[in-house]
Amino acid sequence: MKYTDLKDKSEAELQKLLKEKKLEVFTLRVKLKTMQLNNPAELRAAKKDVARILTALNAKRK
Repeated sequence: MKYTDLKDKSEAELQKLLKEKKLEVFTLRVKLKTMQLNNPAELRAAKKDVARILTALNAKRK
């Protein structure tokens, strides 16, 4: 997911996407702790996606 894709979305779409990504981060974190996560880089990518979404939301609010 790239920032350029996110900046064209509405604030409601971004909020929905943020909720989904935060849930994904939570499930990946649980899988990591229970040794079920094969690729730990997935967690890092999901966290970065959350940060990108938050950046887009803050830019919309200004």
